[in-house]
Amino acid sequence: MSGTEHKGERIAKVIARAGRASRREAERLISAGRVAVNGRTIERAALNVTDKDKVTVDGIALDAPEPPRLWLYHKPAGLVTTARDEQGRPTVFDELPPGMPRVMSVGRLDINSEGLLLLTNDGGIKRRLELPSTGWLRKYRVRVKGRPTDDTVAPLREGLTLDGERFQPMQVSIDRQQGANAWITVGIREGRNREVRRAMEAVGLSVNRLIRVSYGPFQLGNLGPGAVEEVRPRVLRDQLGPEAGRSDGGGNGKAPERRRVRRKRRG
Repeated sequence: MSGTEHKGERIAKVIARAGRASRREAERLISAGRVAVNGRTIERAALNVTDKDKVTVDGIALDAPEPPRLWLYHKPAGLVTTARDEQGRPTVFDELPPGMPRVMSVGRLDINSEGLLLLTNDGGIKRRLELPSTGWLRKYRVRVKGRPTDDTVAPLREGLTLDGERFQPMQVSIDRQQGANAWITVGIREGRNREVRRAMEAVGLSVNRLIRVSYGPFQLGNLGPGAVEEVRPRVLRDQLGPEAGRSDGGGNGKAPERRRVRRKRRG
């Protein structure tokens, strides 16, 4: 290998950046003896490589790493946010429009939830966006059965402990009553598993619809169900720093690029 171990990037990250596999999948490929560097099969992922090293997977050279990219996706209800589902249910990745590169989801939305799901081709961006320390606010529009009052949702604003798990205080506003249901806007900063649904149940409210409308500065807006819209590289740099979106194709740095992709039709 060229240079010393501390130079370059971890080989699993390089494989992931080239779009060949996720970082974890790359580590499994390495353990299976399917990855070679400069013609020599490697057996451990704790290895750094530089752009001078020739990396092959199953004998095929890696493509040049793709620049980091981010997409907004309007997830419809009824899809699971996993690459494969043991129960055979349709996944988000089954329904992405043709022409999309290999992507990963930033966090998850459960099968019955809908709205904004961020997709990226870059593991580093995925990890940064998911870190609780970023403190980015995720906002949801929630429809619940009943007639909640400020007293009903007060415990959510103070923070809950459920089954030994501490939920941070939420931003909660009751928007309007619609017959037997009410619409509530909820903002959270951690994104724990089914956090909004569990918190609502804890104060006696049953959720019958949940839509994520924003994730940090990224907004669902008028994006239709099943549609995808790529974020401009300049916006990525503005929000995530100079390492993101290095191949700038222009843009004003203030709004996602209107580059929409039609959803794939079923059947």
